[in-house]
Amino acid sequence: MAPMLELHNIDVQSFLSVLDTCEGDVFLVTRDGDHLNLKSKLCQLVGLTKLIEGGKISDAYIICSKPEDETRLFRFNLLGDMGDAKKPKDKKDEK
Repeated sequence: MAPMLELHNIDVQSFLSVLDTCEGDVFLVTRDGDHLNLKSKLCQLVGLTKLIEGGKISDAYIICSKPEDETRLFRFNLLGDMGDAKKPKDKKDEK
């Protein structure tokens, strides 16, 4: 079984930015055992919408096909390190 990365109170917009930098498949595994390929924008929309509570993701795990993607997402989850990902613009700054 592949190692799983548990998500803890992440910022969804930043998570999606980091996800876009991943090279391999990244699956979101729900508590019910559903596997959603987060490289698909449709799966992001459907899967994340069901799991978001107050702007945060809860009760989900990540499985990556490439170890470097797992490392990237682990660093983001633990330290908030976005690596090469572009930081999402704050809507307040757009005025």
